[in-house]
Amino acid sequence: MVNFDGKLIDTTGSFLSTNNRIFSHADGVKEVVRYSGGKLFFWEDHYFKLMSAMRIMRMKIPMSFTMEFLEEEIQKIIPKAEKNNTYLITLTTFRKNIANEVGYVIENKVVENPFYSSQEQFFEVDLFKDFYANAGLFSTINVLDRTLETVASVYAQENGLHACLLVNNLKHVIDATLGTLFLVKDNSIKTPPLSDGCKNSILRTKLIEVINKSEDFSIEEASISPFELQKADEMFILNQEIGIQSVSKYRKKQFTSECGTKWIGKLNTLARLGS
Repeated sequence: MVNFDGKLIDTTGSFLSTNNRIFSHADGVKEVVRYSGGKLFFWEDHYFKLMSAMRIMRMKIPMSFTMEFLEEEIQKIIPKAEKNNTYLITLTTFRKNIANEVGYVIENKVVENPFYSSQEQFFEVDLFKDFYANAGLFSTINVLDRTLETVASVYAQENGLHACLLVNNLKHVIDATLGTLFLVKDNSIKTPPLSDGCKNSILRTKLIEVINKSEDFSIEEASISPFELQKADEMFILNQEIGIQSVSKYRKKQFTSECGTKWIGKLNTLARLGS
């Protein structure tokens, strides 16, 4: 079931017209929220980020789109008997027509782990350089057009990789197809800045907050050159569904996977507290 503009609809049937701008223009934005133990993780942060993205897209935000209203709409697609399950909730807002009327679709996906986890199995990545993302504010929002990530994911699959690293038009590494990129060198951690066009996820913001409170590590938001990748001690990817995915290999470089695992517990504590 999905919640389409307030109506529960069976996904086995048709509910989108080819005239809908989701289909014809990919004209919308989305926010993915984790739901576990009857609670939406970081819901207030996700809500305000969605509103910000809609303003950037010049969508006319309905007066009814309060935080309480959208939370109630999310609850509609979670069966009462399954309130203790864990879901990834995708909340998509889209422009219905050129008159700038806005609609929404809410979907859920069951995930096994109630909290973020650390994945350390063998994981190989490489650069995707066929096409580039644009540096700047627009690339940071979660628009529906995911062509670059999709083509890069197909490239990874064709070449026996687990994911690809994306590059912007300034030749800076900005993200992985799976999520946000972090490099570790000694006691310093580096992640791309929003000005380079990396996705501005709430989980990224929360992990930066956690690392900033650490006495053992410092974190810097700065441009990453492809040449830096092989100099790093460790590389990991932050993903909303998984948590932290450690990278084992980039080209001939083998990485350790010690630092990334340090943050999972604190990230989960932050999520439980709702901060």
